[in-house]
Amino acid sequence: MNINKIYLPIIICATLSLGIVLGKYFNNSNDDFLVAKSSSKNKLNKLIDFIDNEYVDDVNTDSIVNITVDNILGQLDPHSVYVPPSEQAQVVENMKGNFVGIGVNFYMYNDSVAIIKPVENGPSAKAGIKAGDRILYADKTKLFGRKLPSDSLYSYLKGEKGSEVSLTIYRKSEHKKLKLNIIRDVIPLKSVDVSLLLNAKTGYIKINRFAETTYEEFKVGLLKLKKEGAQTLVIDLRDNGGGYMEEAIEIADELLKDKELIVFTKNKKGKVDKTYATKKGDFETGNVFVLINENSASASEILAGAIQDNDRGTIVGRRSFGKGLVQREMDFDDGSAVRLTVARYYTPTGRSIQKPYTKGNESYFKESESRFANGELYEKDSIKVVDSLKFKTPKGKLVYGGGGIVPDVFVPIALEHGNENTVYLMQSGIVGNFVFEQLDKNRTVFKGLSLEQFVAKMNETDLYFNAFQKFLSKNGLDIKFVKNKAIVKRYLTAELARQFYGESSYYEVILKEDAMIKAVLK
Repeated sequence: MNINKIYLPIIICATLSLGIVLGKYFNNSNDDFLVAKSSSKNKLNKLIDFIDNEYVDDVNTDSIVNITVDNILGQLDPHSVYVPPSEQAQVVENMKGNFVGIGVNFYMYNDSVAIIKPVENGPSAKAGIKAGDRILYADKTKLFGRKLPSDSLYSYLKGEKGSEVSLTIYRKSEHKKLKLNIIRDVIPLKSVDVSLLLNAKTGYIKINRFAETTYEEFKVGLLKLKKEGAQTLVIDLRDNGGGYMEEAIEIADELLKDKELIVFTKNKKGKVDKTYATKKGDFETGNVFVLINENSASASEILAGAIQDNDRGTIVGRRSFGKGLVQREMDFDDGSAVRLTVARYYTPTGRSIQKPYTKGNESYFKESESRFANGELYEKDSIKVVDSLKFKTPKGKLVYGGGGIVPDVFVPIALEHGNENTVYLMQSGIVGNFVFEQLDKNRTVFKGLSLEQFVAKMNETDLYFNAFQKFLSKNGLDIKFVKNKAIVKRYLTAELARQFYGESSYYEVILKEDAMIKAVLK
């Protein structure tokens, strides 16, 4: 067992906890918290042995143990959870920030593995794989015509660093087969999607989670933007459900002055651990804006809270999720893990932003649905705050505890009711699949065009909008979700730009009409 990590879970969306965690390493010399009363522990062990040895039918005692663990943790809080081996392996890889493989983004198109785009400078790109290629064989294993699930495909494409896989490729654009030998290597799983200039003096960094590599990625982006002339920094934490606590703290340290409090935690024994900023910050004076929404949680709230409570910058968007508990992870030999709540964290003014969970887990994770019903996603005045949980920043600004970070500048979820489902649809994977199929018909259609020329061309035509409606109907989806043509065309243009020009081009397109970005620039 490995019990030396402390975590806060990630919430990717308001109705689902994926069990990703936010960590802080604590001294693990005292393991008393793991020791149960011997009589209770012996009772469970004896029962499992009794069932295993004497029950009249064959049973899987492992599954019984898992159910027992789930039931025990279910009596605690929403973030004390059991994670089975299959999920834990994916979590660990995601939070590590890299994996070993061939470096391709792929899509199961009909019955074949179609390459959306090879990872830049990755093994596949270096070997000559191109967007639109189909992988027919990995060594001697047939991959087409089988409709293999993604986890099976990964097992053929991943492997040990330095190992070789022979791929048989069909290149549709040239109507020929190719055989390419690829040496597997470390492939980054970026947690910083992009860093770019919104204008001559305003830099933008989008963080999708706080993984082991996030601070390094952020620092590279920050220094690049400063070199390009950025004097104002926008940090986008929307839909960022959290990650490692250390990474959020290090980013806050870049923005806060020496000895300013970043965060503190308190355990059941009343022990308080405080973390302060140091002298090393690279952006301690420029303007800072932090974008949040109802899916920003854990580490995102720590960073936003540190900025807000120190009067360092402006929080823009909507009330965050409201996750203020700290977990410690205990790993088991079978690859599973348990995360147990061991402390609460507090923002610098002393507020806990943990929302209530006394009505049970289902009610807790569905709380955001009530935000639609009570109107708080549309009007700031509808946000309910508890006056008894009122705090003041050093400059006298009122801030509130008890349920997320309330933004300084409110931006509604949509300009008008009724567009929400359109936006959710356009942010889903189905758009990427549609765009791939469109590009696959003719990958030279935008060849030679600059991004600006491409956007202008897309604004002039409804070709892809009409094709997307037909695509939705063919796949059994209601075209009423695409009634707002402007929103649909913007997301289609952005996704086409991503697949044709690259990741940063997606953001260059999508941010031009982004309501929160407009609020910042205004």
